[in-house]
Amino acid sequence: MTDFNFSKFVEELSSDFIPVVSSKFSKEQYIPIDLSESNVSLDTFDVSSSKAFEAYVVDYLNKNNAKVAYGGYHEPRGIYRRSKHFNDGDIAEERNIHLGLDLWCDAGTEILSPLDGEIHSFKNNNNYGDYGPTIILKHHIRGVEFYTLYGHLSTASISGLNMGDVVKAGDVIAILGDASVNGDYAPHLHFQIIKDLEGNVGDYPGVSSREELNKYKYNCPNPNLLLNI
Repeated sequence: MTDFNFSKFVEELSSDFIPVVSSKFSKEQYIPIDLSESNVSLDTFDVSSSKAFEAYVVDYLNKNNAKVAYGGYHEPRGIYRRSKHFNDGDIAEERNIHLGLDLWCDAGTEILSPLDGEIHSFKNNNNYGDYGPTIILKHHIRGVEFYTLYGHLSTASISGLNMGDVVKAGDVIAILGDASVNGDYAPHLHFQIIKDLEGNVGDYPGVSSREELNKYKYNCPNPNLLLNI
């Protein structure tokens, strides 16, 4: 259906705030955060250090009296230059444009499904700088099939899962991992909405080059169209 507007479909699924991290946090406890390569405050510490990055995020949350920092959709970032997983010299352009929404909060935070669905797949994407433990849910709503991806989870989150397991909106599906398992990042959830997984299982690109961005714009709409943070 060439005239189908997937972004509009996602936006029409909800009109209220939907949490994907712990339901104990109110919408008022969320704060936007800029982690783009143009943010000069990121030059004040070693962004390749997960410990230094976590300290930066915690300080930012404390200064703003917030519990969750969020943002990053289509944000060009410099942090990915630390990892050959994103930039191995074999592509014309570096992959540095983020395709999901990041929610930065404490390791151990519960991760919730925003919609009814089922377990499509799961995998420990354990490359340096990758997702670490990852879950993908499949959703079928109003005749449309699509997927949501949850990255940087704890290893326990993908233990005992079965493909096809049913989940309901609001169910706890995982726990947020720490730097020792999540690809060596400060704790955060990478949440991404995907129309077509293109045959991927337990994984899907979360970062794009400028060259390929148009390809992903339709397939991965802004997750905040659904979450309404």
